[in-house]
Formats: sequence, C-alpha cells, structure tokens
Amino acid sequence: MSRPARATSKGRAAAAAADQAALLPGLVIASHGRHCVVETPEGARVICHPRGKKLGVVVGDRVRWQPSQDEGTVEQIEPRRNLLYRQDEIRTKSFAANLDQVLILVAAEPEFSEHQLARALIACEAEHITPLIVLNKADLTELFARAWQRLAPYRAMGYSVLPMAAKPKDGQVPEGCLLDDVIARLQGHTTLILGPSGAGKSTLINRAVPGASALTGEISQALNSGKHTTTTTTWYWLDAARTGALIDSPGFQEFGLRHIDPAQLAAYMPDLKPHVADCKFYNCTHLHEPGCGVRAAVAGTAQTPRFYEESACSPTTISANRYKIYSDLFDELSAVPNYGVG
Repeated sequence: MSRPARATSKGRAAAAAADQAALLPGLVIASHGRHCVVETPEGARVICHPRGKKLGVVVGDRVRWQPSQDEGTVEQIEPRRNLLYRQDEIRTKSFAANLDQVLILVAAEPEFSEHQLARALIACEAEHITPLIVLNKADLTELFARAWQRLAPYRAMGYSVLPMAAKPKDGQVPEGCLLDDVIARLQGHTTLILGPSGAGKSTLINRAVPGASALTGEISQALNSGKHTTTTTTWYWLDAARTGALIDSPGFQEFGLRHIDPAQLAAYMPDLKPHVADCKFYNCTHLHEPGCGVRAAVAGTAQTPRFYEESACSPTTISANRYKIYSDLFDELSAVPNYGVG
C-alpha cells in the first residue's frame, strides 16, 4: 500500500514543479482595482488579473504569471523587501513595493502640512525605506526661506532635504536648486514620489520621464480606468537600461497610520528615539509619566544622547511642534485597534 502512496506523492511534487516552471516572471508597473499591467523581462506589457481575491498585487511587485490568450493571470507574488502603505478607519491603501527611496515633494507655496510630512516619514521609517525631502519653488524667496526654516528640525535629524525650483516664474533658477540635481538623485534607484497638489510633482515627472503623460494615458486606457486615472499608481523607467524607476502615486493628502503600534511610534521619529532610553519606565508613553526622557528633551533639560555625540546633527531638545505631532498621533493610534495590511 505504501509504494503507490509514495508514487502519488512524487507525482504530485513533479506536477507542482512543472506548474511552477511554466509560470513566467514579471514586474507589476500599474494597478487599478482587479486589473494590473505586468511587464516581462523583455519589455512586453500584458494586462493581468490576480488569482483570487486575497492576492493583492501592487506596483513594484515581482510576480509569477501565466498567459491566457491575450491577457494573463498573476499566480504568485515574490517575497517583498518592503511595502509602503497607509491605513485609515475604512481601508488600507498600498502605494508600492520593493522601494529604494521615497521622494516627498513639498513646496514653499501652497504651505505644506508638517503633520502630513511627518506621517509619510513615519511610514518610511516603519518599512526601512530611505526618504528624500524636496522643497520646491526656491524662486519665491521669502516664502521659501520661511518653509526652509520649518524643515530645519528634519535636517537636524539627518534627513536629506533638497531645494528645487522646478519652474521659476522669471526663468532664473537660484544656485543649487536645479531640477536636474534632484533627478540625478533618482538614477539607479526605485523611487516613489509623493506630494500634495500644487507642489510640482507633474513638472518633475515630465522632466525626468519625457512622454510620461502619454504613457499614463495608454495605461489608463488599457486598464479601462477612465475618469479614475488619478487613482492609478504608475511605474516609469528613467533610462533605457531600466536601472532606475520613478513611481507616481496619489494619496498624500490623507495619510492614515492606523497600522502603526502607538507603543512603537517614538521609535519611528528620529528626534524622539534617542531620548527614549532615558525614560524611567520601560513602557513610557512620553505623555505624562515622571522621569520621561522625551518630555525632558521637549522642556530643554535633557543631556545630549550618545546617539548624537559623533553626529553632524546635535539636537538636545525636541521642538514643541514635533512633540505636538507625536502626542496627536499617539492619541489617534490609541483610539482604535490596529488592523494590519488589508
């Protein structure tokens, strides 16, 4: 009785191996609803449908797919290095997977929300993705100086903050603010770009990727997304050799962090993190406890943490604004259960 059983087991294993070998590798370069576009290693693009409702593919996923007439079916998602996503009370929105960096684009005008900037940075920290902050409209001298000063705490934390004048009104670009200098930071990397309306995201994308608008239209038409084009996340190659890519995704205005454990929040904020070790209690919320290292840093009575001793940045205090962001987020995240990735 045992020999047929072994033979059947071997047969099933062989059949599974054959099925696996028949699957083709691909990269998801656009996604909308239950449709996605998969690019083959040779550069061909195929509309695919994920197998089953639980197989949620996102742009940047490396997948294994099976052709079927003129379309295909995504059967497997390769293990991800990371996944940047946001979560509010209603749903989870995944931006992209397998990122090298996230470019957060803000501008001197309209005035950017520091709360939204902080949320994006925390999401990057949680997924170990390098953020790059770019402040546009350097040609608006007074407004830019004010906005640049607002970003001083982030430069002190060690974040890369670049000035840019993507489309100066007088045609004169201030020294060190070239759009091409920012584009150079994208080469050889997979970068997701996030930014509020009016920050200059379209200008940057169209300069970095000539013909991007036409490509977006083609993909939207292929996915039959029509008027929902703005909800479609799209992948653009930056060079013919396909060594660098830029991913455009909407959704910066509402950046929920309900997937973040409030107890871990301070660990994702570089100006708070070094002071946590000075707290008297291991489970300190940094809101009201006595002997709290974070609260002491806000009050300006903290010692310089060892984290900063040999660093170019040396803040011994936490700004009142940054602490307000922390306390608001802690209250928000503590008010509802965490749901995880949906």
